[in-house]
Amino acid sequence: MPKRLLVVESPGKVKKLSQILGADWIVRASCGHIRELSDTGEDSLGFVINDGSVKCNYVPRDQRSKETIQQLKAVSKQVDEVVLATDPDREGETIAWHLKEVLGLREPKRVIYSEITASAVRSAIANPRKLDFNLVGAGLCRDCLDKLVGYKGSPLVWALNNGAKSVGRVQSATLHLICQREREIVTFVPQDYWSVWVDYAEGFRAFYKGTANSLSDAPETETEAHDDAAGNNNTQAPESKRVLSEAEATRLVEEARQHPHQVVHVEGKTVYRQPPPPFITSTLQQAAGSKLKLAPDKTMVLAQKLYEAGLITYMRTDSVMLSPEFCAAARQWLEEHDPQNVPQQVAKHRSAKTAQEAHEAIRPTDVFRPSVQLRQELPAEEFDLYVMIWKRAIASQCRAAQLCKTQIITHSGSLLWQARGQVVEFYGYARYWNNLSKDSVLPLVQQGQALTLENANSEKKQTQPPPRYSEPKLVQLMERKGIGRPSTFAPTVATLKKRGYVELTKGNLQPTTLGLEVDDFLQKALPDLLEAEFTAKMESALDAIAAGKQSWQQYLTTWNQNYFAPALVKAKTVVITPSSAKTSLAKRKYDTSKTRCPECNNFLAKIPSSKVKKKYFLKCTSGCANIVLFWSDFSKSWQPPRTQETKPENHSQPPAKLSSYPCPVCKKPLEEYSYTKDGQNKTMLRCSAASRQDKKHKDVAYFSTAKGWWSPKFGELNSEGK
Repeated sequence: MPKRLLVVESPGKVKKLSQILGADWIVRASCGHIRELSDTGEDSLGFVINDGSVKCNYVPRDQRSKETIQQLKAVSKQVDEVVLATDPDREGETIAWHLKEVLGLREPKRVIYSEITASAVRSAIANPRKLDFNLVGAGLCRDCLDKLVGYKGSPLVWALNNGAKSVGRVQSATLHLICQREREIVTFVPQDYWSVWVDYAEGFRAFYKGTANSLSDAPETETEAHDDAAGNNNTQAPESKRVLSEAEATRLVEEARQHPHQVVHVEGKTVYRQPPPPFITSTLQQAAGSKLKLAPDKTMVLAQKLYEAGLITYMRTDSVMLSPEFCAAARQWLEEHDPQNVPQQVAKHRSAKTAQEAHEAIRPTDVFRPSVQLRQELPAEEFDLYVMIWKRAIASQCRAAQLCKTQIITHSGSLLWQARGQVVEFYGYARYWNNLSKDSVLPLVQQGQALTLENANSEKKQTQPPPRYSEPKLVQLMERKGIGRPSTFAPTVATLKKRGYVELTKGNLQPTTLGLEVDDFLQKALPDLLEAEFTAKMESALDAIAAGKQSWQQYLTTWNQNYFAPALVKAKTVVITPSSAKTSLAKRKYDTSKTRCPECNNFLAKIPSSKVKKKYFLKCTSGCANIVLFWSDFSKSWQPPRTQETKPENHSQPPAKLSSYPCPVCKKPLEEYSYTKDGQNKTMLRCSAASRQDKKHKDVAYFSTAKGWWSPKFGELNSEGK
């Protein structure tokens, strides 16, 4: 009979852990958080702050949690020992504490492992520790902070009466970043400039660099950073030094044609580019977004499944550390399959100051596992994510890439021209993680060599507004500014989309009118809460609590007393006015359609929208209210929404006509229901019972066809209703 109970978070781990631990163990799952702060007390906060102390009232999250708690209590009474094995992070430690509380455990054993493999799990079981109450305190403080801001801040935006639903400690600061960028785009004024270049018969193009007497002696430095949020084709086309007038560009071209050209400087140097670190949560989300086009929350769902299957280590981490065992295995794999890529010394990578160094980076648990077998076992998206994690982990253990960078500087008269080239001499880590620019080969020339001008010309260009953030870029920005932590990046972005504050437009996040209005109001009501530095300080305080350097109850009390309570009082005095967001959006330039407004006769604007088939609808931006038209495939014309169509004066529905056919679900008679679709009168059969709105009746719908009544769910209808 089993003597020990292991409690984990996810049900997906139960089967594999049961296989590892054997018959002496019962493995059960809490299914994530089992308790939450109640909705009792002042403002339904579920906690009370009094004289520097905080008293929390936790209750089961829902009916399923109640049942889970009862089941765990029953099983815990049947065993000699309960071991808590929730996830190895701050959130997991807090869940372990909640389990201790509901199961009445005095000093439970806490075990952590970063991968679900037999060796890692058994090693963890053999080396249990006590609950870390510093981590628990940080988790409880985050709970209270988030509820305090959400429950007391959200009513402020409800007063806008525009559909705004919530304010959030991390959510609102992240929304502000997106809205700030949108305002920069709206107010951006493009400027013309010219790129000037010369083509040589020797086989290369050089770009205007300046004049001989205007250049400083300091050499230009090139810095290349590993950018996981960048797309695969992130290399920019080369340009000259910007020329700000057409007349000046024409003058430079003429001067280039009038004077002979000569090489004044040739430089070739070998550059070593070090491998990137293995993935942490944020870089995994960035790379999966840019390479696999996965949203951050989708990436984490897939990574969770890979972790539960024992294929990768824990996916919520901010440490780039790898275990010595994995490093040895990776080196062995390289020695067997790619011996030229085995480095004398592996590149060292530094984690962020706030990273939990006890954790590992995200890596495969078995670097030798054949991918051919996994391709058969895993869904395509999981397999692609696994391969990406595998390649990145192996790349981090490889030799540096070796590049030959060349530069040729020529002159004609007083003008200097520059050409840059790059050739990859040894790919190194880039065999597995290629983030190098494409080869650009320059011919061999000598200093002092005369060159033959083939062409000189200029190209007119225009400065571009800063781009909107893609989801990977936003996660990267949140990490750099210290907004949130690995576990909050993905849910924050998902919440902003769910609330209708932002939407994806051509792969980038664009604030909606609602999002801009909320941000506009919060800038007046709670400005500090939107500042990245302010939010980052709160995260740093939570880190200090987790490290045992600060009391969580004291921090929460002080933060509420010194900042939040007075800020709320001031926020409630802000006058609700029509948002300037609408005004700023009205200034945006939209493409104009050939259809005119029925009221003012001006051409309607094309408003982009991913929710309609044509990808845009028409709207009057000249001041006419509620003039919106949508494309109708039926009439092949632009039509107002059905709610705006003119209805006949007598639009009462005739009484329903019962048929002789019984409902396939409840056997009551089907009734004939008349309706209008795309301007045509149509009839269908549906159940006549008042209960037809329930889920069982969802698919009870028969449509008139040439052969009789037919249902997509139940097929053709005969006299017996079959």
